[in-house]
Formats: sequence, structure tokens, C-alpha cells
Amino acid sequence: MSALGEAALDLLDPQPGEFILDVGCGEGTLTRRIVERGASVVGVDNNESMIKAARAKGIEAELWDAESLPFDAEFDAAFSNAALHWMLEKESVASSIFLSLKCGGRFAGEMGGEGNLHRLREALDEELVGRGYIPPIEAANWYPSVEHFAAVYEAAGFKEIDSRLIERPTPLDHGVAAWVTTFRSGWLDRSGVPTVERDLIAEAVAKRVGSNTADYVRLRFTMRKP
Repeated sequence: MSALGEAALDLLDPQPGEFILDVGCGEGTLTRRIVERGASVVGVDNNESMIKAARAKGIEAELWDAESLPFDAEFDAAFSNAALHWMLEKESVASSIFLSLKCGGRFAGEMGGEGNLHRLREALDEELVGRGYIPPIEAANWYPSVEHFAAVYEAAGFKEIDSRLIERPTPLDHGVAAWVTTFRSGWLDRSGVPTVERDLIAEAVAKRVGSNTADYVRLRFTMRKP
């Protein structure tokens, strides 16, 4: 995901001397790119192993949940790539980012949008049902429409919101089966799939899909705190 995040980074357009918050920084690859453009950055993530990896790159990274950030009007800008769609407490996240920014501060980035991975997710659920499992009713991710996304961030206080959906079919370097076992492991947990069956299910899903291209739909956005 970090390798595909340059377009989102260009939306942020970090400037030398700015103080920037990277929300869901992961292992810090794009955070490092922000630093290389001359800005100072604090990365936050709720995964301890990711924070350790970011710190190993020389990134200032802190272990925090995005819905309860400890910052008060400290940052010139905020950035997020491929992370917001994992944060189901979206209203709290939006408010927390808003409070972290100085007046006039901007927020830019990219996340999964409406229709993201529909074909892959549908193939997985069909395979689970065919094998007698019941997929969860509750969503594992928030893939919003531009209208829903804007409404959440307008309610938090942001203005000048520009959000748009971009279809981006993307080859999966490790294949669909690896995507299932890695990125949908939580979905398999909630469906009650035992570990010994997961590789077989993953291979069956790959066969259903018939290619190693993921049907990504990205939501790119910019906005500003008045």
C-alpha cells in the first residue's frame, strides 16, 4: 500500500518546516517520504510492531488509537494512506484529527472507497457459504461513498472537502490466496474457519476470481480546518 501512496502524498504536498501528523503510519515508508520533503512528522498507529518498524526507520512514531489522539491544535497538516477504512469509529477519528490540527490546517490522503474489493470479498463470502460457514453481518471495513465520507468530516468541523472515487485495478504480487489469508484473516476468524482449512479456502477463492488483480476503488480527499 505504501508503494501505491505517492498520489496521496502529492495531495498533501508537504512543505519544508511544516509539522505533520501521519494517521495510521504503519511501518513508516510514506512517513519517511514526508520527512525527505523537509517536514517534521509524528506517525501514529495502534499496532505495536508497526510502530517498532517505523522507529527503526528513524521515524518519530507513537502508539495511539486514531479516535483518541492526545494532540491539541499542534499540526500544520495531517495525512493518512490506506488506514482510515480500518477505523470503524469513524466519527471519533474525524473529530480527533480535527482537534489535532491548527486552525487552517489541512488533511489529505487516500483510503478504500465504495465498491472497494467487491469482487474479491464477494468471492470469499460465496466460498464460505458454500462450505457451510456464515460470514459476519457487521462490516470489517468502512468503504464510504463520497457523500458519506464528506458528511462524517463535515460533522467534525472540516470545510473545503474534496473527495473522489478512483478505480485502480492492482496486481497482487503474492496472489489472491495470500490476500485472503493475510488481509481477511479477521473475517475468517469471525466466520469460525479453523486454521487447517484456510489455505484450501484461499486457493478456492483464487480459482473463483480467476486472476491476481484486485479491484481496488480508492477514495482520495483533501479538506481544511477553518
